[in-house]
Amino acid sequence: MSIVVTGATGALGRLVIDELLAKVPADRVAAVVRDKEKAAGLAARGVELRVADYNDPASLDGVFRSGERVLLISGSEVGRRVPQHTAVVGAARAAGVAQLAYTGILGGPDADFQLAAEHKVTEQVILDSGLAHTFLRNGWYNENYTENLAPVIEHGAVVASAGDGRVASAARADYAAAAAAVLVSDGHLGRAYELSGDTAWSFAEYAAEVAQASGKEIVHRDVPAAAHQEILVGAGLPEAFAAILVDVDAAIERGLLAGTSGDLARLTGRPSTPIGVSVAAALA
Repeated sequence: MSIVVTGATGALGRLVIDELLAKVPADRVAAVVRDKEKAAGLAARGVELRVADYNDPASLDGVFRSGERVLLISGSEVGRRVPQHTAVVGAARAAGVAQLAYTGILGGPDADFQLAAEHKVTEQVILDSGLAHTFLRNGWYNENYTENLAPVIEHGAVVASAGDGRVASAARADYAAAAAAVLVSDGHLGRAYELSGDTAWSFAEYAAEVAQASGKEIVHRDVPAAAHQEILVGAGLPEAFAAILVDVDAAIERGLLAGTSGDLARLTGRPSTPIGVSVAAALA
């Protein structure tokens, strides 16, 4: 019985593969990829490559096998994910997979911000399919912030429009370990896990972590939503994507990304990675 990871060459997918290879033989792991050359490193480790594209439903025909456990890693193209995910779910149903795990968003059906909309529809598509499933409702990654530290250092400020809202983030590797755990062990069918870091932090606290790690003066500057939108567009972000990020900050202010259920640490068997550790690693 193979464990199959879609989107396996993405940032999260590669980490999930790493976790799986530490737990099961390579001949039990398969990776669904768009580009075989990009996945050559996985093949060299003994991972079976299956070529398919979320945007090409026909390419998904036969990509899964009966009885397999499948991880559907959500697509990265906001606005296109519902048809992409629906195609994968249809292929998994046609194959008769034993488990479909899906990386959704913290809060599931209760998440009311724009970025959650496609995840909520996808969860319903999976429920309607009748497949045995596991919902991995991922919170924010530390890397959502630490991979974009250059402008913070340059301007000496963490700019946000989230007020005193808090974020219970964790490292991407933590979420990958949780996904691998539900794929290699039993007892997770029909479950929805609210995955987040052990501790929620404020943007003022985040600014202090960046200051400590960089040795520079970094302040937290909270701005109105409209001003935040202007700043992001001025930095080169497309207007629609900037609006999504500003909407996320509004959700943070309402407390929607601050939940600390403990599910992540329970699945991985270890504490989540604090934001300060990820900041220090990014600036090392």
